[in-house]
Amino acid sequence: MNTPPFHTLLVIATAALLLTGCNRKHDDHAKGDGHAHGSETGSASQSAAPTNRVDIPLAVRQNLGITFAKVESRNVARTLRVPGRFELLPTARREYRTPLSGRVELLVSQYQEVQPGTPLYRVDASAWRDLHERIAAMQARVDSMTPLREAHRRHEQNLADKVKLWQERLKQLDELRAAGGGNASQYTEARATLNATQAELADVMEKDAELEFQQKQAEADLRSLTSRHDVLIRGSACTDNHGGTDAGAGFTVCAVAPGIVEIVGITPGGLADENGHILTLVQPEQIRFRARGLQADLGVLSKGLPASIAPSQGGSVPIDDAMTGTLQIGLAADADERTVDLIVTPAKLATWARAGVSAHLEITLAGGSDELAIPLSTVVSDGAVPIIFRRDPANPDKVIRTEADIGINDGRWIVIKSGVKAGDEIVLGGSYQLMLATSGNASKGGHFHPDGTFHEGEDK
Repeated sequence: MNTPPFHTLLVIATAALLLTGCNRKHDDHAKGDGHAHGSETGSASQSAAPTNRVDIPLAVRQNLGITFAKVESRNVARTLRVPGRFELLPTARREYRTPLSGRVELLVSQYQEVQPGTPLYRVDASAWRDLHERIAAMQARVDSMTPLREAHRRHEQNLADKVKLWQERLKQLDELRAAGGGNASQYTEARATLNATQAELADVMEKDAELEFQQKQAEADLRSLTSRHDVLIRGSACTDNHGGTDAGAGFTVCAVAPGIVEIVGITPGGLADENGHILTLVQPEQIRFRARGLQADLGVLSKGLPASIAPSQGGSVPIDDAMTGTLQIGLAADADERTVDLIVTPAKLATWARAGVSAHLEITLAGGSDELAIPLSTVVSDGAVPIIFRRDPANPDKVIRTEADIGINDGRWIVIKSGVKAGDEIVLGGSYQLMLATSGNASKGGHFHPDGTFHEGEDK
């Protein structure tokens, strides 16, 4: 058994002095009035029955750091306990890179919590301004093609009408010549005019085809530039990157998911290359627990077994503040260490869970049955006798010293066979101090003073 700390020995010594002082007061009172003393002694001997209860009012519980753990129903015999730690899921981090090269102005600081749409940084990029200028120029070109092609279509229609008129004129001249009339020079002139008009119409049609190609090319270029612009906007998750007066102010990147700024990859005002790393955001609640079990246990382990993640003992986290989940077994084992990864993603996170925190994985194996159990650290030894202190169900300011009827344990929980029921509260923190104060006097009962010193008998 470990040597009790100095402050515990001080508490015991103080208790002994207080006990002596209280006995002296009782003896002095008895000597002062023999008759009264005799009657009081007789009545006290009849009313004061042996008790194993100890007073622990709130002040005492606070001074001694007394805490409680509840009796639970657990499969202690078939529970495998493995140490491990929490780690971030692969999807917990999100990197933010600048799509354009330029000077970066940071709009957030490290460890700042952000929400979707929060501006993260602004890039003063000439490529962003150039993109807007090219879109504007291409849009103007596309817009100008429509009236130009309309004018060509009207010119083409006029020429087509003119060709039709000259064709009719030639037909009339042919009919006159067939009747023996007409003028040869008129016919020749009409033929020449028709040929020239048809040639001009062909040129206009060819020009119109070229204009149509240019219009389609301009429209395709505009769609490409607009698509590039839209991709940048969707990737930025910001609403102030749509051009206009904001186009000259820089390109802003916003958060697309909630998180906390974990890594800042550039100094404020620094120059970043295209696709350069700027920030990394992390979602700390996206974690899982990874433990390393022995390969020898693979015969009793299987995917889907119920498991819980319990906090390490000795800290401020309550022992019953555990998380539950189902077991997953790693895809590969470590041949050198003879271990295999055991992974559990909690169904609901406790407040103390975060990446890097160590804990214990408790896996309930197939077979066995549930039994009442208490934390192993609630059991203290008074010599060779295991002792527990059960909170009095009728009075929360008292505990009952009880000899523990215990069974097997898994290193953290121990079966208790009798004397308790599910839900009873057993002293966890402060049990050793209670044992020291009541050792050898369990049948007499007693109480603690607010300063943490112990006194046998009822509090007067």
